[in-house]
Amino acid sequence: MTKLLPLTAALLALSTAAPPDKFTFVDLEPHANQKLTDVFGTLDGNDLKSLRKGERTCASVNFKIGSGVVELHSRLLPNKRPNKVEGIKVGKACAKLHILHATEYGNAEEGNSIFVKDGTQIAEYKVRYEDGKTETIPVVYGQDVRDWWFNENSKGVTRGKVAWQGDNDAATGLQCRVRLYLTSWTNPHPDKKIATIDYQKTDMDSAAAPFCAAITLEAK
Repeated sequence: MTKLLPLTAALLALSTAAPPDKFTFVDLEPHANQKLTDVFGTLDGNDLKSLRKGERTCASVNFKIGSGVVELHSRLLPNKRPNKVEGIKVGKACAKLHILHATEYGNAEEGNSIFVKDGTQIAEYKVRYEDGKTETIPVVYGQDVRDWWFNENSKGVTRGKVAWQGDNDAATGLQCRVRLYLTSWTNPHPDKKIATIDYQKTDMDSAAAPFCAAITLEAK
């Protein structure tokens, strides 16, 4: 396999700056259970240090990266993760909701213990409005996200888009890189205030360990 060459800064950003009042950041820090600087899974050097904490623009959306991500359960993870994270506070209306996310595991040949079949719904975001109504944003493998590790032969996604690419020592050692995906959801009730969001795994038998790095609200 040919080693992947680093992309230019412009290609990595895949973005242009936006007006600061267009986007509002959802605070994931109270629910974060996997630090960017800690090992993901079991391989030494498998981390998200290159994402870096702070504000950044990915695929034309402003995000605020915290010290960690919110990760859900997988039978392959050495550390226990929840099946559901409830009550992520929002408290604001929006026209669109943007999610920066991915999953550990999935990118393998069928029959491998980490394989996840395209079309498998691995998770969902439950949007809860102040009036008690809800909407659901599904996370489907192959459509919205894939394994965060990739190489030059890896597939893209059909509904979302690649929003960020980076490196870590474990991936580089196996001639791979890491990436996160953007899901942009148009809110069918843009005038209703969103109270909270729940993030939950939907296929408990799947090897996938979905994780969310950031959520941003976009004003009308």
